[in-house]
Amino acid sequence: MAQVTLNNNEVDIVIGALHSDLKSFLNEWKPIFSRFHLIIVKDPDLKEELQIPQGFSVAVYSKSDIERVVGSSSAGLFSGYACRYFGFLVSRKKYVVCVDDDCVPAKDNAGNIVDPVAQHIVNLKTPATPFFFNTLYDPFRKGADFVRGYPFSLRTGVDCALSCGLWLNLADLDAPTQALKPQQRNSRYVDAVLTVPVRSMMPVSGINIAFNREAIGPALVPALKLSGEGKFRWETVEDIWSGMCVKVICDHLALGVKSGLPYVWRTERGNPVESLKKEWEGVKLMEEVVPFFQSVRFSQLATTAEACVLEMAKTVKEQLGKVDPMFSRAAEAMEEWVKLWKSVGSS
Repeated sequence: MAQVTLNNNEVDIVIGALHSDLKSFLNEWKPIFSRFHLIIVKDPDLKEELQIPQGFSVAVYSKSDIERVVGSSSAGLFSGYACRYFGFLVSRKKYVVCVDDDCVPAKDNAGNIVDPVAQHIVNLKTPATPFFFNTLYDPFRKGADFVRGYPFSLRTGVDCALSCGLWLNLADLDAPTQALKPQQRNSRYVDAVLTVPVRSMMPVSGINIAFNREAIGPALVPALKLSGEGKFRWETVEDIWSGMCVKVICDHLALGVKSGLPYVWRTERGNPVESLKKEWEGVKLMEEVVPFFQSVRFSQLATTAEACVLEMAKTVKEQLGKVDPMFSRAAEAMEEWVKLWKSVGSS
C-alpha cells in the first residue's frame, strides 16, 4: 500500500441499514470504524428500531429525517438499497466510504485484517492512469512502476475520484447466475488495484465503494429507484445505473476510477428467485442501457458533475425515453437529485 496521510476528519462512513440489528455488524467493524464519523441511513421500509452499540460517533437518519431534509415528494428516491444515497447527500466530508450492513472485515492472504477505509483513501489520494493502461497495474504502488513504452507525458496521471472495492465469499452475481451456481463462492484475494480505462464501462456496486464527494458527489445518482413501483423493481441494479453515470462523467472530467483492493467479506446470500423477480426487467433493459452509455458525450459547457448529470438527464429522456417511459421518470429523478444536491448537499 502506498503511503498517504489519512485524516480521519476528511472521511464519513455511510451505511445503508436494511437490517435492524446492527450490533454484530458494527462490533465486527469497531477497530476500524470507531475512528471515523458514521452516517447510518435506515431503509424507510424497515419498521423495527435500529440496534446500535456504544463506542461510535454516529448520526442516524430515519424516514422522518429524510422527509424533513428533502420533503415527502423526494423521499421516495431513498428507499431500499438506495437509502445509502441520502448519506451521500448529507455528508460534509471530502471522502465518503460506503459499506453494506451484510459485510464484515476480510483477511488478506497472510491472514491480516483488511482496513478498507485506509486502502480506499490510498486509492483516492494516489493518481489514476485512465488514458494508457499499465500492464503492472498500479504504477504508484511500492515496488511497481510504469512499463517500457508508457508515454512520459501521461505518467503524472490524473486525480482518482472513485474507488471500487471487491469482496470475498459472495461474488456480485446476478440472479440467474446465482440460481445456476448456488454454491459458487469467491475465494481469490487478488492483491492488486488497477485504473479502469477511459471509455470502458463497468458494473459498480455500492456494497464497498469510496469516492471524492467534492469532485463527483452529484454524479452518484439514485435515479432508477423512482421506477421501483409496480412492474419494475430496480433495487438490485440501481447502483449499476449509478455506476455507469459516474463512470462516463469521470471520463469526461478526466478523473480516474479504480477497481480491486480493498476487499470486504460478504455474509448474506439472499434468495436468487426473489432477486430475479425484482431485477429481471432491469436485466433485459441493460441491453439498451449499455450502448447508450457507450455513446454518451458531453458538451464543453459541462465542467462540473452537476452539469454533466443534467445534460445526461436530457439525453436519457430523448433517447431512452423512447425505449420505455421508465427512463423518462429516471431522467426527472436525475434532475431532482441535482436540485437536492445544490440545496442540501452543498449547504
